[in-house]
Amino acid sequence: MRPIRLVTAALATAALSLPLVVTPATAAPPSGHQAAPHSNAKFDRLRSAAPDGFHVGTAVAGGGHHLEQDYPDPFTSDREYRKLLGKQFSSVSPENQMKWEFIHPEQGRYDFGAADAIVDFAKRNKQVVRGHTLLWHSQNPEWLEEGDFSKEELRAILREHITTVVGRYAGKIQQWDVANEIFDEQGNLRTEENIWIRELGPGIVADAFRWAHQADPKAKLFFNDFNVEDINAKSDAYYELTRELLAQGVPVHGFSVQSHLSLRYGFPGSLEENLRRFDKLGLETAITELDVRMDLPANGKPTKAQLRQQADYYQRALSACLAVEDCNSFTIWGFTDKYSWVPVFFEGEGSATVMTEDFVRKPAFHALKSTLWDAKKAEEKDRKKGRKH
Repeated sequence: MRPIRLVTAALATAALSLPLVVTPATAAPPSGHQAAPHSNAKFDRLRSAAPDGFHVGTAVAGGGHHLEQDYPDPFTSDREYRKLLGKQFSSVSPENQMKWEFIHPEQGRYDFGAADAIVDFAKRNKQVVRGHTLLWHSQNPEWLEEGDFSKEELRAILREHITTVVGRYAGKIQQWDVANEIFDEQGNLRTEENIWIRELGPGIVADAFRWAHQADPKAKLFFNDFNVEDINAKSDAYYELTRELLAQGVPVHGFSVQSHLSLRYGFPGSLEENLRRFDKLGLETAITELDVRMDLPANGKPTKAQLRQQADYYQRALSACLAVEDCNSFTIWGFTDKYSWVPVFFEGEGSATVMTEDFVRKPAFHALKSTLWDAKKAEEKDRKKGRKH
């Protein structure tokens, strides 16, 4: 626990061991967000601005839609990207490299190369890792989705997968997204889309948490989903399920909101209240996949007004997390538009991250850093008061 903050494929190991010494191009902070009170390069980082015990993370680009793009694997090929990844963030989440289709491409065969490289990179850069994900309806390999398995065989496959993957990284991964996107927008379990729930019943979710806990008793185990930022039917379903599982002694430790936001819609105004109700259940909470997309003008460049609004959304999401006592992990889903998933999946939308394709910092970056500094100074002030008393 921490005080409440008062704030408004084989990979080349040698190529991943480069020194972390780069300063990206910078833009002026937006109005109302002052630069951090240090010029030293160490303090020009989001991770250094963060209060003690608060992890600021990003997704590590790779796998998934990146395989279809006209650029090589970002993590292994883009030197500047990798330097900023290590310099700016204290937490990393594999974007696709630990999902079933990537890490377990054939029955009986695992491909740990990409995941191992990320975990090793994190260790060298004193970062924690969020594992993503163990039970999901999407990005499963064909051998699993199209296989002719009995219920007993499917159950054994899931248990073996969780035991193998979580066990391999025991002690190296801080948090796991165990069950990902198991409810639809009306708060109903995905009984058709999710192979595990469809074939094995809702009880398999509790088993997944139990197996993950057995494989690594120290890892924090989370539910994770999108469109659960507000108090709504979907987040209510998670709240009720979590209460039931906790009453049964199931090792559920956290609830996380992905927060893929858009300027088309208003900011989720009950985000803090929603996180707080899960906190009161005794859970940790987290923001795990934050980005803020927008409809781009004809020239493909966001307007100043759009960038200001985007910065506001990023700042408000961070402030909501900081205001909740055990919301200790805040992850943006990529930090540069160069590798953002948004333009691939949302036609006409983009510019969703905190840096341009050339790693120039947007107002959103400065808004995050200023907000983190404010929280850090507030905690330091509180500690000094505590010592005096």
